Amino acid sequence: MPRMLDVSQDVRAEIGDEEADLLLAGENTPGSYDCTSCRTPGDSEQERTSTVLFVGDETAVLAFAHATCIPSQVVKVAETQLQGAVRSITGEGGGTAPQAAAAPEQAVLGITSGLVLIQGELHPALVVEPTAPVVRPGSTGQGDDFLQLLIEQGFQPVAGLEQVPSALPGWSVLLAMGQLHAILQPGTGGGSPVSWWQAHQPLHVTDGWRAAANKSHTVLIFAAPAGSIGQQGREDLLRDALERAAARGALVAAALPLAGT
Repeated sequence: MPRMLDVSQDVRAEIGDEEADLLLAGENTPGSYDCTSCRTPGDSEQERTSTVLFVGDETAVLAFAHATCIPSQVVKVAETQLQGAVRSITGEGGGTAPQAAAAPEQAVLGITSGLVLIQGELHPALVVEPTAPVVRPGSTGQGDDFLQLLIEQGFQPVAGLEQVPSALPGWSVLLAMGQLHAILQPGTGGGSPVSWWQAHQPLHVTDGWRAAANKSHTVLIFAAPAGSIGQQGREDLLRDALERAAARGALVAAALPLAGT
């Protein structure tokens, strides 16, 4: 039975007319699927469905979404992020959060997601905190250069949570298949974005967080030195910890665009 499938011209150009026609005829299309945007079940025989093609340098992954969530489109992502998405789909890989590249003692960057209320509006946020001090590459000192390194990349010190942080050009947050995959930074010499932080196993975010991110297309990043925030079980406690870090001058932030869905 032909599927109620939307294949955009951009997707058709990437996969070719033959494959696009097979999809429209129902040959290579699963009847049921998990929407790549809202992660709830869909059925291409019963409701209009979008084809979403995630494209890296060498790999492409075709996913499906409710047409009411997002239109059929091509989403370009870094190859390393797409490989992570493939591993999550096939069930391969796993592991823990990645190690901070700048830390000789192999600190791990902890990532906490939450909604932060600023000027009466809830904003999707990610809080980054290393498990150990991060020193400047090549340094033999014992200090913590984590915030200074981020300031040099364009993050701004924040004194409180009364205002939305400034946008940081070239950086982005990758949400693919409804899960958090990476924080991307500009490549050297104007090249393709590269991972600043990458989840070895895609991280789950709440429906409310994902809905807020898809609405604003922006994610706020707050970063603090090791031991500043800790594990907070509720969003109000997370906000309190952020405000305390900001009051001590131990918090930097930026607003990054959302890449993917």
